[in-house]
Amino acid sequence: MTAEPSSASPELPILRRIALSLQYEGSDFCGWQRQNNARSVQAVLETAIAQLDPLRPIQSFAAGRTDAGVHAAAQVVHFDCSGPIPAAKWAPALNGRLPASIRVRESVERPQDWHACYSAVYRRYRYIIHNGRRPNLFLTPWTWHRYHHRLNEENMRVALEGMIGLHDFAAFMRAGSRRLHSRTTIQDVLVEREGDLIRVEIQASGFLYGMVRLLMAQLVAVGEHRLSVEAFEQRWRDRRRDQVKEAAPARGLCLLRAGYAETIFSEAGWYDCQPWFSLATKDPPPDPPCFAK
Repeated sequence: MTAEPSSASPELPILRRIALSLQYEGSDFCGWQRQNNARSVQAVLETAIAQLDPLRPIQSFAAGRTDAGVHAAAQVVHFDCSGPIPAAKWAPALNGRLPASIRVRESVERPQDWHACYSAVYRRYRYIIHNGRRPNLFLTPWTWHRYHHRLNEENMRVALEGMIGLHDFAAFMRAGSRRLHSRTTIQDVLVEREGDLIRVEIQASGFLYGMVRLLMAQLVAVGEHRLSVEAFEQRWRDRRRDQVKEAAPARGLCLLRAGYAETIFSEAGWYDCQPWFSLATKDPPPDPPCFAK
Protein backbone atom coordinates (compact mmCIF):
# COMPACT_ATOMS: atom_id res chain seq x y z
CA MET A 1 0.00 0.00 0.00
CA THR A 2 1.49 3.32 -1.07
CA ALA A 3 1.51 6.26 1.31
CA GLU A 4 -0.64 9.22 0.48
CA PRO A 5 1.36 12.36 -0.36
CA SER A 6 1.36 14.81 2.50
CA SER A 7 -0.69 17.96 2.01
CA ALA A 8 0.96 19.73 4.93
CA SER A 9 2.88 22.83 3.90
CA PRO A 10 6.59 22.87 4.77
CA GLU A 11 7.51 24.51 8.03
CA LEU A 12 8.56 28.12 7.71
CA PRO A 13 11.97 28.92 9.19
CA ILE A 14 11.99 30.71 12.52
CA LEU A 15 13.19 34.24 11.89
CA ARG A 16 15.35 36.21 14.30
CA ARG A 17 15.75 39.99 14.09
CA ILE A 18 19.36 41.19 14.31
CA ALA A 19 20.28 44.83 15.02
CA LEU A 20 23.67 46.23 14.00
CA SER A 21 25.62 49.28 15.11
CA LEU A 22 27.24 50.18 11.81
CA GLN A 23 30.05 52.54 10.85
CA TYR A 24 30.92 53.62 7.35
CA GLU A 25 33.18 56.10 5.61
CA GLY A 26 30.79 57.51 3.05
CA SER A 27 33.15 58.95 0.44
CA ASP A 28 32.89 56.01 -1.97
CA PHE A 29 29.16 55.37 -1.59
CA CYS A 30 26.07 56.90 -3.15
CA GLY A 31 24.54 56.92 0.33
CA TRP A 32 22.84 54.33 2.48
CA GLN A 33 19.97 53.37 0.17
CA ARG A 34 20.30 50.82 -2.60
CA GLN A 35 20.36 52.31 -6.11
CA ASN A 36 20.42 50.64 -9.51
CA ASN A 37 23.57 52.17 -10.97
CA ALA A 38 25.66 53.16 -7.95
CA ARG A 39 27.40 51.56 -4.98
CA SER A 40 25.39 51.91 -1.77
CA VAL A 41 26.11 50.88 1.80
CA GLN A 42 22.84 48.92 1.91
CA ALA A 43 23.71 46.83 -1.15
CA VAL A 44 27.21 46.00 0.09
CA LEU A 45 25.92 45.06 3.54
CA GLU A 46 23.09 42.90 2.18
CA THR A 47 25.51 41.04 -0.08
CA ALA A 48 27.64 40.18 2.97
CA ILE A 49 24.59 39.08 4.99
CA ALA A 50 23.40 36.85 2.13
CA GLN A 51 26.73 35.01 2.14
CA LEU A 52 26.08 34.01 5.76
CA ASP A 53 22.34 33.32 5.46
CA PRO A 54 21.79 32.17 1.84
CA LEU A 55 18.42 30.45 2.27
CA ARG A 56 16.21 33.54 2.17
CA PRO A 57 16.07 36.99 0.55
CA ILE A 58 17.83 39.63 2.62
CA GLN A 59 16.50 43.15 3.18
CA SER A 60 17.98 45.55 5.70
CA PHE A 61 16.44 48.66 7.25
CA ALA A 62 18.33 51.67 8.63
CA ALA A 63 17.48 54.34 11.19
CA GLY A 64 18.33 57.09 8.70
CA ARG A 65 19.04 57.34 4.97
CA THR A 66 22.35 59.15 4.66
CA ASP A 67 23.13 60.91 1.37
CA ALA A 68 26.09 60.36 -0.95
CA GLY A 69 29.40 61.09 0.78
CA VAL A 70 27.91 61.31 4.29
CA HIS A 71 29.54 59.20 7.01
CA ALA A 72 28.02 57.24 9.88
CA ALA A 73 29.55 56.58 13.31
CA ALA A 74 26.73 54.41 14.67
CA GLN A 75 24.04 53.93 12.07
CA VAL A 76 21.49 51.41 13.36
CA VAL A 77 20.36 48.68 10.97
CA HIS A 78 18.20 45.59 11.32
CA PHE A 79 17.53 42.49 9.22
CA ASP A 80 15.85 39.11 9.73
CA CYS A 81 17.82 35.88 9.51
CA SER A 82 17.01 32.19 9.73
CA GLY A 83 20.44 30.62 10.17
CA PRO A 84 22.15 29.36 13.34
CA ILE A 85 24.67 32.20 13.80
CA PRO A 86 24.36 33.65 17.34
CA ALA A 87 23.46 37.34 17.42
CA ALA A 88 26.78 38.48 18.90
CA LYS A 89 28.72 36.57 16.22
CA TRP A 90 27.17 38.46 13.33
CA ALA A 91 29.50 41.45 13.89
CA PRO A 92 32.81 39.60 13.42
CA ALA A 93 31.35 37.36 10.70
CA LEU A 94 30.21 40.36 8.66
CA ASN A 95 33.43 42.31 9.22
CA GLY A 96 35.30 39.46 7.59
CA ARG A 97 33.22 39.97 4.42
CA LEU A 98 32.82 43.77 4.32
CA PRO A 99 35.22 46.31 2.79
CA ALA A 100 37.40 48.33 5.17
CA SER A 101 35.11 51.36 4.71
CA ILE A 102 32.24 49.55 6.54
CA ARG A 103 32.53 48.12 10.06
CA VAL A 104 29.98 46.49 12.34
CA ARG A 105 30.75 47.51 15.92
CA GLU A 106 28.12 45.37 17.62
CA SER A 107 25.26 42.98 16.82
CA VAL A 108 22.35 42.07 19.09
CA GLU A 109 19.01 40.28 18.80
CA ARG A 110 15.77 42.26 19.01
CA PRO A 111 12.05 41.33 19.12
CA GLN A 112 10.24 40.95 15.81
CA ASP A 113 8.18 44.10 16.42
CA TRP A 114 11.29 46.27 16.85
CA HIS A 115 12.31 48.39 13.86
CA ALA A 116 15.57 50.30 13.34
CA CYS A 117 13.72 53.24 11.76
CA TYR A 118 10.23 53.30 13.28
CA SER A 119 11.33 52.48 16.83
CA ALA A 120 13.90 55.29 16.92
CA VAL A 121 13.07 58.32 19.07
CA TYR A 122 15.92 60.47 17.78
CA ARG A 123 18.75 60.77 15.28
CA ARG A 124 21.82 62.87 16.01
CA TYR A 125 24.14 64.33 13.36
CA ARG A 126 27.52 66.02 13.78
CA TYR A 127 29.07 68.46 11.32
CA ILE A 128 32.73 69.45 11.65
CA ILE A 129 34.17 72.68 10.23
CA HIS A 130 37.90 73.26 9.89
CA ASN A 131 38.16 77.02 10.41
CA GLY A 132 41.91 77.43 9.94
CA ARG A 133 43.83 79.28 7.22
CA ARG A 134 45.80 76.33 5.84
CA PRO A 135 44.41 73.05 4.47
CA ASN A 136 45.11 69.85 6.39
CA LEU A 137 45.31 66.57 4.51
CA PHE A 138 44.24 64.51 7.53
CA LEU A 139 41.10 66.57 8.11
CA THR A 140 39.96 66.83 4.49
CA PRO A 141 37.79 63.66 4.34
CA TRP A 142 35.87 64.61 7.50
CA THR A 143 35.52 68.41 7.56
CA TRP A 144 34.44 71.48 5.61
CA HIS A 145 37.43 73.79 5.30
CA ARG A 146 36.28 77.42 5.74
CA TYR A 147 39.36 79.63 5.70
CA HIS A 148 38.21 83.09 4.56
CA HIS A 149 37.07 84.42 7.95
CA ARG A 150 37.08 83.30 11.55
CA LEU A 151 33.56 82.03 12.21
CA ASN A 152 31.58 83.57 15.04
CA GLU A 153 30.48 80.39 16.77
CA GLU A 154 28.45 82.31 19.37
CA ASN A 155 26.16 83.73 16.69
CA MET A 156 25.88 80.26 15.15
CA ARG A 157 24.88 78.81 18.53
CA VAL A 158 22.22 81.46 19.11
CA ALA A 159 20.78 80.90 15.64
CA LEU A 160 20.65 77.15 16.12
CA GLU A 161 19.17 77.25 19.63
CA GLY A 162 16.25 79.28 18.26
CA MET A 163 15.21 76.24 16.20
CA ILE A 164 14.62 73.89 19.15
CA GLY A 165 11.08 72.53 19.23
CA LEU A 166 8.47 71.41 16.70
CA HIS A 167 8.55 73.64 13.61
CA ASP A 168 8.03 73.61 9.88
CA PHE A 169 11.49 73.51 8.30
CA ALA A 170 10.46 73.59 4.64
CA ALA A 171 13.28 76.07 3.96
CA PHE A 172 15.74 73.24 4.60
CA MET A 173 14.14 70.44 2.56
CA ARG A 174 15.62 69.57 -0.83
CA ALA A 175 13.40 69.07 -3.85
CA GLY A 176 12.45 65.45 -4.49
CA SER A 177 11.46 64.59 -0.92
CA ARG A 178 8.61 62.08 -0.55
CA ARG A 179 7.57 63.37 2.88
CA LEU A 180 3.98 64.55 3.13
CA HIS A 181 4.96 67.48 5.36
CA SER A 182 8.09 69.37 6.45
CA ARG A 183 7.56 69.49 10.23
CA THR A 184 9.98 67.91 12.67
CA THR A 185 11.12 68.38 16.26
CA ILE A 186 14.66 69.51 17.02
CA GLN A 187 15.42 68.20 20.50
CA ASP A 188 18.98 69.31 21.23
CA VAL A 189 21.81 71.30 19.61
CA LEU A 190 25.47 71.95 20.30
CA VAL A 191 28.02 74.37 18.81
CA GLU A 192 31.52 74.05 20.23
CA ARG A 193 34.91 75.34 19.16
CA GLU A 194 38.30 73.83 20.02
CA GLY A 195 41.06 75.81 18.37
CA ASP A 196 40.41 75.91 14.63
CA LEU A 197 37.78 73.16 14.74
CA ILE A 198 34.06 73.72 15.24
CA ARG A 199 31.62 70.89 15.78
CA VAL A 200 27.90 71.36 15.35
CA GLU A 201 25.51 68.67 16.58
CA ILE A 202 21.78 68.52 15.92
CA GLN A 203 19.42 65.97 17.43
CA ALA A 204 15.87 65.61 16.13
CA SER A 205 13.01 63.16 15.98
CA GLY A 206 13.69 62.99 12.25
CA PHE A 207 15.35 64.98 9.48
CA LEU A 208 14.10 66.26 6.16
CA TYR A 209 15.78 65.33 2.88
CA GLY A 210 19.06 67.31 2.73
CA MET A 211 18.15 69.28 5.87
CA VAL A 212 21.45 69.31 7.77
CA ARG A 213 23.64 70.31 4.82
CA LEU A 214 21.30 73.14 3.80
CA LEU A 215 21.09 74.30 7.40
CA MET A 216 24.87 74.20 7.87
CA ALA A 217 25.49 76.44 4.86
CA GLN A 218 23.12 79.01 6.37
CA LEU A 219 24.79 78.75 9.78
CA VAL A 220 28.19 79.39 8.22
CA ALA A 221 26.74 82.50 6.57
CA VAL A 222 25.69 83.62 10.07
CA GLY A 223 29.16 82.83 11.43
CA GLU A 224 30.80 84.86 8.66
CA HIS A 225 28.46 87.83 9.27
CA ARG A 226 26.94 87.48 5.81
CA LEU A 227 23.57 86.77 7.41
CA SER A 228 22.28 88.08 10.72
CA VAL A 229 20.75 85.80 13.35
CA GLU A 230 17.44 87.62 12.88
CA ALA A 231 17.49 87.19 9.10
CA PHE A 232 18.37 83.52 9.50
CA GLU A 233 15.38 82.95 11.78
CA GLN A 234 13.02 84.90 9.53
CA ARG A 235 14.16 82.85 6.56
CA TRP A 236 13.25 79.47 8.03
CA ARG A 237 10.11 80.67 9.83
CA ASP A 238 8.82 82.06 6.54
CA ARG A 239 9.78 78.77 4.81
CA ARG A 240 11.83 80.66 2.21
CA ARG A 241 13.35 77.73 0.38
CA ASP A 242 14.09 80.08 -2.54
CA GLN A 243 16.61 81.92 -0.35
CA VAL A 244 18.48 78.77 0.70
CA LYS A 245 20.64 78.14 -2.35
CA GLU A 246 23.78 76.51 -0.98
CA ALA A 247 24.43 73.19 0.75
CA ALA A 248 27.47 72.36 2.88
CA PRO A 249 29.72 69.56 1.56
CA ALA A 250 28.74 66.02 2.47
CA ARG A 251 32.18 65.09 3.81
CA GLY A 252 31.77 67.18 6.98
CA LEU A 253 28.56 65.40 7.99
CA CYS A 254 28.30 62.25 10.10
CA LEU A 255 25.27 60.41 11.46
CA LEU A 256 26.49 60.17 15.04
CA ARG A 257 23.84 57.74 16.30
CA ALA A 258 20.16 56.87 16.49
CA GLY A 259 18.51 56.53 19.90
CA TYR A 260 15.70 54.35 21.27
CA ALA A 261 13.47 54.28 24.32
CA GLU A 262 15.38 51.27 25.64
CA THR A 263 19.09 50.46 25.62
CA ILE A 264 20.01 48.45 22.52
CA PHE A 265 23.81 48.39 22.38
CA SER A 266 26.63 48.81 24.84
CA GLU A 267 27.89 52.37 25.26
CA ALA A 268 31.27 51.46 23.75
CA GLY A 269 29.63 50.00 20.65
CA TRP A 270 27.23 52.80 19.93
CA TYR A 271 27.25 56.02 21.92
CA ASP A 272 29.94 58.35 20.50
CA CYS A 273 32.06 56.46 18.01
CA GLN A 274 33.37 59.35 15.91
CA PRO A 275 36.69 60.64 17.29
CA TRP A 276 36.91 64.33 18.07
CA PHE A 277 39.96 65.76 16.30
CA SER A 278 42.51 67.94 18.05
CA LEU A 279 45.11 70.31 16.54
CA ALA A 280 48.20 71.31 18.51
CA THR A 281 48.37 74.83 17.05
CA LYS A 282 45.91 77.53 16.03
CA ASP A 283 45.98 79.20 12.64
CA PRO A 284 42.81 81.32 12.52
CA PRO A 285 41.79 83.38 9.49
CA PRO A 286 40.93 87.08 9.94
CA ASP A 287 37.73 88.13 11.66
CA PRO A 288 34.78 88.78 9.33
CA PRO A 289 33.49 92.30 8.70
CA CYS A 290 31.23 93.55 11.47
CA PHE A 291 28.03 93.74 9.50
CA ALA A 292 25.31 91.43 8.21
CA LYS A 293 22.81 91.71 5.41
